[in-house]
Amino acid sequence: MTALFLYDDRKARTFEPFATTRPISEMVAGTMRIRDRWRLVAPLAESRFLAGSRHELFDEPGAQAGTGVIPAGSIVAHARCVPAIPPDRDVAVRRLAACSMWRCGDRLAAVRIKDSLDAAAFDDGQLTLEQLYAGTGAVGAIEGWWLDEVWDFIRHLPDQLASDIPRLAAAAKSTTRPPQHAAILGDNGITVIDGVGDSAGSAATVIEPHVVLDATAGPIFINAGTHIRAFTRITGPCYIGRDVSIMGGDITGCSVGDVSKVRGELSSTIVLGHANKGHDGFVGHSYLGRWVNLGAGTTTSNLKNTYGTVSFWTPDGLRDTGLQFLGTMFGDHVKTGIGLRLTTGTVLGAGANVYGEMPPKVVAPFSWGDGPPYSLYRADKFVQAAERMMARRHVGLTDRARRHLTSVHAGRWIAAATVESEIRPK
Repeated sequence: MTALFLYDDRKARTFEPFATTRPISEMVAGTMRIRDRWRLVAPLAESRFLAGSRHELFDEPGAQAGTGVIPAGSIVAHARCVPAIPPDRDVAVRRLAACSMWRCGDRLAAVRIKDSLDAAAFDDGQLTLEQLYAGTGAVGAIEGWWLDEVWDFIRHLPDQLASDIPRLAAAAKSTTRPPQHAAILGDNGITVIDGVGDSAGSAATVIEPHVVLDATAGPIFINAGTHIRAFTRITGPCYIGRDVSIMGGDITGCSVGDVSKVRGELSSTIVLGHANKGHDGFVGHSYLGRWVNLGAGTTTSNLKNTYGTVSFWTPDGLRDTGLQFLGTMFGDHVKTGIGLRLTTGTVLGAGANVYGEMPPKVVAPFSWGDGPPYSLYRADKFVQAAERMMARRHVGLTDRARRHLTSVHAGRWIAAATVESEIRPK
């Protein structure tokens, strides 16, 4: 059976702090996972990811590693290409049948392979799509965005929200009007999905009195089962996922993933899902991985006092992002203590548990403590804590997921010492 294979190339595997624990196709870009975006463009029977041996045990619903033989006729797609939601899925399906290659902009985004291929050819991330032997069909065009750096998730967020939300709204079912007791501003559209009778088992969507929904600058989409408490202001473009609790504050230009809790000020930020920012504190131009928990008063800086561009650590060295606004990248399972302050362009590695005043710009995965040199969070203790947190959201940690987390803990990267002069304001 032919399938869709989403490929993490060598560049995608440097997208830390997230690549430690997950394939890039399992990241949310805009309003949905990259995998789900590709499934709308290429709705084949199955999808797999090609992200190397370190993620063969990755275990989240719908995600499965590609192993063995990739059948002829399968589509291999760049995980760093983020397709736009097609405005007409039937048209997308018809185009799919006629093409053997697809371009997004001026780059090759996907190839339908003519001959079967061993998945092991993709293990080191060095193979390019241009090296694959495609069929003889037409070359199709895909609307979308490229992720050249990990901070492009934040760079492209406003455009992706503005593109995604109207298309999601047009395809939505079981919509309901915002309640009359909510204050409605702007005319860019507000979509509320009614959770009653929802096939996914969501509860009723609740918007309490004294909530402001401001669609002046862009549309708002509120998914099924969400509960928005009084004294919350949501400013578009903004997407709120399923079964989210918004417990007061100011949410502007964000994508908040399913089963998350948010309170306080959140701006231009992606929450992957199953994360907890349940207290006051500002988080801006940031990305929260899955199972992140922010202690009360955790606050990010997203703008330097010099108003210059923000530098950011990568496995290939310190980089100038070219962005004036950039906060913190929180890897999966990161925990922060109360009152933690984070400077611009901070990287908190997966599984890090940090507290105190202000950590350095990069904290290696599975670090523990109030400042460098950090202790190592023991693998067994980390997995035990992860299991406890997941159980609070009624999600079990499978044996496969336990082995995956233990494996990535053993293969963690170490943050190289950074020369202080390299990160001083410019």
